[in-house]
Amino acid sequence: MKSSCEVLRLRTLLVLLLFGLLGSLGFAGCSSLPIIVPDLARPSGPAVQLTGARGPLSARQSKAILERMEKRGQNASLLDRHLALEEAIVGSPLVTGNQVRLLQDGPATYRSMLAAIRAARDHINLETYILDDGEVGQQFAQALIDKQRQGVQVNLIRDSVGTLGTPAAFFKKLTDSGIAVLEFNPANPLVARKVWALNQRDHRKLLIVDGHTAFLGGINISSVYSGSAPLHASRARPDESLTWRDTDLQLQGPVVAEFQKLFLATWESQKGPPLQVKNFFPRLESIGREVVRAIGSSPDEPYSLIYATLLSAIGNAETSVYLTNAYFVPDPQLLAALEAAARRGVDVTLILPSETDSWLVFHAGRGYYAQLLRGGVKIHERRGVILHSKTALIDGVWATVGSTNLDWRSFLHNYELNAVVLGAEFGKQMQAMFDKDLAASDAITLEQWERRALTLRLQELFARAWKYWL
Repeated sequence: MKSSCEVLRLRTLLVLLLFGLLGSLGFAGCSSLPIIVPDLARPSGPAVQLTGARGPLSARQSKAILERMEKRGQNASLLDRHLALEEAIVGSPLVTGNQVRLLQDGPATYRSMLAAIRAARDHINLETYILDDGEVGQQFAQALIDKQRQGVQVNLIRDSVGTLGTPAAFFKKLTDSGIAVLEFNPANPLVARKVWALNQRDHRKLLIVDGHTAFLGGINISSVYSGSAPLHASRARPDESLTWRDTDLQLQGPVVAEFQKLFLATWESQKGPPLQVKNFFPRLESIGREVVRAIGSSPDEPYSLIYATLLSAIGNAETSVYLTNAYFVPDPQLLAALEAAARRGVDVTLILPSETDSWLVFHAGRGYYAQLLRGGVKIHERRGVILHSKTALIDGVWATVGSTNLDWRSFLHNYELNAVVLGAEFGKQMQAMFDKDLAASDAITLEQWERRALTLRLQELFARAWKYWL
């Protein structure tokens, strides 16, 4: 049986209840996310420093690259503003010389991922939340086994709750071939390798091949993307043929080393067995012109770096904030940032699902529509698909794609992974994708929303009571 995100959420909540942990984990007292610590105002100080294939660039080299970006038609003031903010908030380097390819939906992404796996020569590192034992999962499993037999070391991190519905025999077949499989934060406390915290999950989706190619985004390894697996939801859908709409990135260049560090850090923090010595950090040449930052967040940190960065970008937006997200349950700070941006004349537009695999999240998020619409935020619901993308485009120059939803679970409980790409060239690709989704979406007006049925209002009220755990 395949497990949807909704089923996994409900299973986690059920286990927490059975173990009597809701009270001990502070359920009653957790009414909001912690206030973000960093100063989100534009910093003053030295010019932005970039990192290249050989390490940090000098101030002169960084300035020259930024000037070239401006000559290629970038909005100089907006780009400079967002570069400075990125530099101030996140500790990971801002890396230049990368090639970024935008991948839309499962089939196209899987083709690219499998092609990279089949071309691997040294190692494959894969980290995923869901890995189903279906047609797509079997295809990936066989490709990984084939490479392991050819002498390419394969290392896999799979989330314990995310793979609850995947038979043990599926993973035994992988380990029997020599693949190193690490179960992230086992749901069974008897086999926990560190302090057991069931609610902390690895929601990242990351594939690194030979240390020089990385894939990341929102796409799990599941046949739901090809329509060949049933969608298990807590409510019936009118059309069982709906496909999933998602977004990933394929990256090459010096920034891949930053994603590799994050994978290896997770392996170490989970006390995985020693990895075979491989060339995890090959010499990486500049291969493109994109400036990229790798951002990983975990509940072990004082606050989510992705959350802080997004709040900063929204808080300093000058022209536009375009968000596309599958699971939208905003906290007070995010709500305030969106409304404040709209009040100062920024075009704030959200594309959210009209169909979902998560009943609770769907209705919890809809409970905020009226407040946002009154605040000048535009809301559209994507029709004809199951929206699973997690993307943002701000001022046309700041873009992010990753695994992070706009809900409390992503910001408080999950290990998440995003790439931030700075520059107008990639921003144009993101804008085209946003416009395409917008054309296939229905606008939600305040007048229409205030006429919604009482049953919907009651569902929203019930779902919002669970927002901290969603």
